[in-house]
Amino acid sequence: MPDIIYRLSIATDTPALWEMLTYAARMPDDVAANIAAAQADPFLQKYVAGWGRAGDLGVLAVDESGETVGAAWVRLLEHNFHARNYAVENIPELVLGVRPALRGQGIGTALMEALIAACHGHYPVIVLSVRLVNPAVRLYERLGFVTVEEIANRVGTASLVMELKLTADG
Repeated sequence: MPDIIYRLSIATDTPALWEMLTYAARMPDDVAANIAAAQADPFLQKYVAGWGRAGDLGVLAVDESGETVGAAWVRLLEHNFHARNYAVENIPELVLGVRPALRGQGIGTALMEALIAACHGHYPVIVLSVRLVNPAVRLYERLGFVTVEEIANRVGTASLVMELKLTADG
């Protein structure tokens, strides 16, 4: 595994977040075409467009050459875009993307642990949706996320809505 540095995301990381979003959304292998498709998709735009606004918080995994190989981030969304079917203020949605060739090497776990630590004190809960068949479900469960709902995702298959409580009583 390459040497990886984990750092907080900044506004200029937007191109890397678009790329990582294509991996998170399990889009096909043509990264450039996928980034363009994600940028044009109203459902996916909400996760990156205008990155750097109040409430945006992310962690990037960067290899020794300076290339982003993974990212995990949270963002406050308008209630009608939220994974949960109700309006919730101050509860962000999470996105995690790791380059496919580097999955299963602990990068996702390290990103999630860093992001969760960064979110403490900012948010009471983090919510995400993940395809039912995605192996990342086990990662999220291991980190303390619990399934609160099963929904149909943007491609018509089943996804789980999972949340992690960050408050002292959670």
